[in-house]
Amino acid sequence: MVANLASMKLVIGLGNPGADDEMKLVVGLGNPGVEYERTRHNVGFRVVDKLAARHGWKWNERRGRAILASGNLGLEKVVLAKPLTYMNLSGEAVGELVRWYKLQPEDVLVVYDELDLPVGKIRLRSGGSAAGHNGMQNIIRHLHTNTFPRLRIGIGHPTNSHIQGKDHVLSTPPLDERILLEQSEDRAVEAIELAITQGIATTMNLVNADPEEAKRKEEERQRKLKERQERERLKREKQRDKSQSTSGEDAE
Repeated sequence: MVANLASMKLVIGLGNPGADDEMKLVVGLGNPGVEYERTRHNVGFRVVDKLAARHGWKWNERRGRAILASGNLGLEKVVLAKPLTYMNLSGEAVGELVRWYKLQPEDVLVVYDELDLPVGKIRLRSGGSAAGHNGMQNIIRHLHTNTFPRLRIGIGHPTNSHIQGKDHVLSTPPLDERILLEQSEDRAVEAIELAITQGIATTMNLVNADPEEAKRKEEERQRKLKERQERERLKREKQRDKSQSTSGEDAE
């Protein structure tokens, strides 16, 4: 689906876009510090790290309270950002970047973890509420709007009812979950590339599609096609039999 984007070519161009330049800002949410690197809460950081590594972009710039990597994706200038404010104050860093680059909300894509999605699932939306995510709440407050795209990476709720949500997001998942998360991070990278080059609406249709539902729809389509072909075959046979019967009568 979006995996074909792996073959894309990229022209790298570093620098500060001006007000007249077209660009997109992709913000990965997380907490700075080695102790948080592998936690569930830092999935946003890992996604933008993977995107930068995929295209050879370097984290060699700092603007306000965020570190940046940048380049061009197709005809679009792209800036990746990792806020250094810690999760709950992410909006302070994002607000500074939006004002500096003179961006519209629709030019900002935020990538973050989502408790309400099963581990390994990803969902792309063009806007919406924070749904209890503190980092997103702070971004909405500083941008004064919730109408900006966001890519959510499922981390699932704790399976143990005694574990608090805060402890869950700030802990490192076990191996089986890590494998699922790494796979979803890779899909998220491809989704970001597609969203930038093809647009949010097109990408949502691909990324948010349920594979099982798509399989069921295809099976139903094939079943209806076979039924139609069978009806047409029977109709042709009936017409042929009628034609042969008429020919026989004429011969008599």
